[in-house]
This record gives sequence, C-alpha cells and structure tokens, in this order.
Amino acid sequence: MTLFDTITEEIKKAMLAKDKVRLDALRGVKKEFLEAKTAKGAADELADDKAIAILQKMVKQRKESAEIYKEQGREDLAETEIEQMKVIQEYLPKQLSKEEIEAEVMRIIADTGASTMKDMGRVMGIATKELGGKADGGTISAIVRQKLS
Repeated sequence: MTLFDTITEEIKKAMLAKDKVRLDALRGVKKEFLEAKTAKGAADELADDKAIAILQKMVKQRKESAEIYKEQGREDLAETEIEQMKVIQEYLPKQLSKEEIEAEVMRIIADTGASTMKDMGRVMGIATKELGGKADGGTISAIVRQKLS
C-alpha cells in the first residue's frame, strides 16, 4: 500500500472518529499529494520518496507557521499548527539520531575519500540521497561541514 493509499484510508478513519485536527491535517496532505500526482510530467503516479519529501516540507511549514503565530501572540493558532504537524510526522520514516547521522556521514566521507570543504558538494549529494526522509537536510549539512573542516 502506497503512502497515498494509507492517507486516504486514514482520512476515512478520522471522519468516523470525528477527529477534526487529524482530518484537517490529512486532507491537507492528500491535497498536496493530488497536486503532485497531477503535475505536468507526473504520469498520475506518486512514488513514496516524493510523498515523503512532500510530508517533510509540510512539517517544516507547520513548524514555521507555529513560530510566527507564537511571536504574534496567537497561541490558539500555533497550537493547531503544532497538532497538525504531529499528525503529519506520524507518516514520516523514523528520524535518525544525531549520532546515527554522524556515523553515516563518516562512512560516506570514508567511501568517497573526501578530506576538505571542496568535497562537501559530493558528500552532501550522496548523504541527502541516502539519508533523505530519515534526517533533516540542515542537520546533515552541519555535520558534513563540521567533519570536513
């Protein structure tokens, strides 16, 4: 079962449970998935890796929105964004710890023979491909930069 099918099933469950926050979050996810499926060149298909990238983007958007709402003193709206973010995160792969990311980055650096900051692009390309969905790009970048400098 694809991530798209899973979300569709979860929407039905949320409707039956009358869980408004979950339903709103999942409907937003399905909307993004449908837009990606019907985009030019998508051939009406959505691979799980692309779906995960969409989910990561949505989590990041919710987090940023919640911070803005908090700055403006709108705790009610911030709380809604945080609750929706938690629902969306349930469908992402388990995130790696910082230590696990460091171990993977060190392995990639050893495999590629990278030694200076000039090699960062090559290491980042491999790392983001291998760790995509399991780790935040900013965290990967910071660790690569630290290890190569």
